[in-house]
Amino acid sequence: MISTYVFHFVLFGVMAQRIGLGQLFIDLATALTGRFSGGPAKVSVVSSALMGSISGSSIANTVTTGALTIPAMIKIGFKRHFAAAVEAAASTGGQITPPVMGAVAFLMVEYLGIPLRTILIAAIVPAFMHFFGVLVQVHLEARRLGIRGLTKEELPKAWLVLKEGWLATIPLILLVFMLMSGRTPFWSAFVAISACMVVYLIQSVMKSGAVEGFKETAAGIFEGFVSGAKQSLAVTVAAALVGVVIGIVTLTGIGFKIAFMVTSIAQGWGASAHEFLGFLPFELMSQQTLTLLFTLMMTAVVCILMGCGIPTTANYIIMVAVAAPVLGMMNVEPIVAHFFVFYYGVIADVTPPVAMAAYAASGIAGANAFKAGNTAFRLSMGKALVPFVFVFSPSLLLVTEGFTWTAFALAFSGAVLGILSLSAALTNWLLAPLSLFERILLTIGAFLLIAPEPISSAIGAAILALIALKQWRMNKAGAALPA
Repeated sequence: MISTYVFHFVLFGVMAQRIGLGQLFIDLATALTGRFSGGPAKVSVVSSALMGSISGSSIANTVTTGALTIPAMIKIGFKRHFAAAVEAAASTGGQITPPVMGAVAFLMVEYLGIPLRTILIAAIVPAFMHFFGVLVQVHLEARRLGIRGLTKEELPKAWLVLKEGWLATIPLILLVFMLMSGRTPFWSAFVAISACMVVYLIQSVMKSGAVEGFKETAAGIFEGFVSGAKQSLAVTVAAALVGVVIGIVTLTGIGFKIAFMVTSIAQGWGASAHEFLGFLPFELMSQQTLTLLFTLMMTAVVCILMGCGIPTTANYIIMVAVAAPVLGMMNVEPIVAHFFVFYYGVIADVTPPVAMAAYAASGIAGANAFKAGNTAFRLSMGKALVPFVFVFSPSLLLVTEGFTWTAFALAFSGAVLGILSLSAALTNWLLAPLSLFERILLTIGAFLLIAPEPISSAIGAAILALIALKQWRMNKAGAALPA
């Protein structure tokens, strides 16, 4: 079942790009964001987000959008390795962007026994946070370096882009509508692929005439099917081995042994940290929160280390078998645990020494591959707080038990401010250059913002606000360089 779904959705992505939907996304992103500071870098992030909706491959996303955005970033002043890193960090988000999401969405359906629609809804906010995290660091870096946006002459007009390419959006709209209305993934993908073929025929006939158009469509469809079959092989094999991995882990009991070991260590660290913070006149974080925090940190480190040698899908399969029991012992909901390990597994493609997306981007940029990988990893850290947020506040996934819009609003705002705070610390810029002490404070504030205790979030927000206010006053007084 999984292999069937994967093949059809990969094939849809290939056919959607063949009818020009990928180019439409790039042109539209350029029209909407190109004029701002560091314009091409923001185009890279936005176009990768749009491209991710039809491509579950970070490398394919990198090569497709990077061929246009990386040279443009270099042209306006970004260093070569940074341009490659931006494209790689943004393109990895394609694996967590609905509705395709590579193969992992279908693996989750198999693991959790819940509808694909539920998985796709849960993935909306994490996907947004992924691209928002990269976008914040790109913006701060552009302001720090004083890099301009694109000129009016370099920008396409959004209305003209949509007027010329609106036909290519029909298959994607159909796919999303059918999935959200409860149709089966197989039928939804079949209708979307069929729509791609019809759109391709219309485009070919309009361009080359009836006879040549039919010939071009037949050849293009055949090539698309061959390409789709090749691209789906890797994820299909991974899906086929799910049962083998689960069986080995279950029979040996290694998953629960690791879970017991990790939770025992985390409980010891949590107790020590709670005792250390005992001098405060208020409880900054409860011992339970600290224990869960240390458990999540160890799990995240393991996911990142695993990602150094294996692709995202395989990483997810292994980590679900090994790490999910750890989070289960901490009473984390299954869907939340799965998204936590999945989110960190996505960083696999930008984790040196095997950062495949970064290496693909560095080839386009003519940059040092290892340097590009390290920078892409740094750009991915701004959003690394998000999985912690939806563990502490599951409402961020929209479909968890006890969801309320109030809880969602609090969790969402905490995640946004936490990303901003940590990104500023990593980039060394907020409204002006930051001192080492301010960067340390912002890092601490970022972690406080994601904690479930209101007092912790309030202190984190206060740290960010005070530093921003100080820099704003310095800028206004002329004591700092203008941003």
